Amino acid sequence: MNAFPYRATASSHHRPQIHRFYRGDNYSDAGERCQFHLQQNAQAYVTRLEQRKPVAQRIRAIFNAPDRAEGERLLKQTIASWLVDAPKLAQWAEENLPDGFTVFDSPHGQRARLRTTNGLERINREIKRRTRVASIFPNTASCLRLVSALLAECDEEWMTGRIYLNLQA
Repeated sequence: MNAFPYRATASSHHRPQIHRFYRGDNYSDAGERCQFHLQQNAQAYVTRLEQRKPVAQRIRAIFNAPDRAEGERLLKQTIASWLVDAPKLAQWAEENLPDGFTVFDSPHGQRARLRTTNGLERINREIKRRTRVASIFPNTASCLRLVSALLAECDEEWMTGRIYLNLQA
């Protein structure tokens, strides 16, 4: 049995080709795009400076919906309101914001931890910090040993320390 029963994983999908890969038939798990990064990416389609805050608030309201159905309803309503003033933003929202809805399939108490890539980014920063100290690795295997040890340490901390994501809830 799978120790982690949820198939959604948060990612930021910075590159379009990666995004197409995750959306296509060649990826079996549901991909959850980081809601924070989606909200930031939307700002590129805002044409007037005074629209930035209202756009961010609308997207935040969509992602803070109590369930997927309400989120989809708010998204349709938002897209309809943006079609006149910001058609490119409306098109972008229709194509991309549903990628942040996978988190609605998780239990309500876990959504706050799964909606962003904060946990992954923290682990990556720690790996980067610790590998910079070693600076030069004689071979790939030595780097892999260090990173594996760091991840094992992180896993042990998650099991024995303060619970970041309670899967029993």
